Amino acid sequence: MIAIIDYDAGNMKSVEKAFQYLNEDAVITRDRKAILGADRVVLPGVGAFGDAMERLHSYDLVETIQDAVKSGKPFLGICLGMQVIFSKGYEFGETDGLGLIEGSVIKMDEPDLIIPHMGWNKLEKLNDCALLNGIGDDEYVYFVHSYKADCSEKNIAAFSTYGGRVPALVYDGKYVYGAQFHPEKSGDTGLKV
Repeated sequence: MIAIIDYDAGNMKSVEKAFQYLNEDAVITRDRKAILGADRVVLPGVGAFGDAMERLHSYDLVETIQDAVKSGKPFLGICLGMQVIFSKGYEFGETDGLGLIEGSVIKMDEPDLIIPHMGWNKLEKLNDCALLNGIGDDEYVYFVHSYKADCSEKNIAAFSTYGGRVPALVYDGKYVYGAQFHPEKSGDTGLKV
């Protein structure tokens, strides 16, 4: 069973529908026992870093997520859910994140481009990662964001280019993954992820 964490921040229903399409058993929940009892955990999200962390704290989900990861459960953060897996975010001030991957989330600074970054961009592989299995060299995914990860290259499985390099798929080398793009809105490529 896949636990999709409900913290009132976004696209839970579209993530649930994507898993249903794949015939995966998924439940939207904020119940600690259900999350810790799940085989895999997904943290979707749309919105601002600080608000997301405030909601996660208010539902006592920070420790639950950290415990799930410590137990070795595969964990995927999507969009804002990916951003909060880092140590810090700087959207509307500095906020501590979940600290699952070392790094920070910073505002995109591309003066010649439209921010927020919205649309389809090519996924360019950088490091081997299980979530890239079956993904070809000319595949595109869908983004909607104004902030991006600033982390070690060893934690970047794939990136997209929008002005500069945008970490698109990050991982800790073990169980924690993050997709800045929306796999549930990225067609066949997103379904493979």
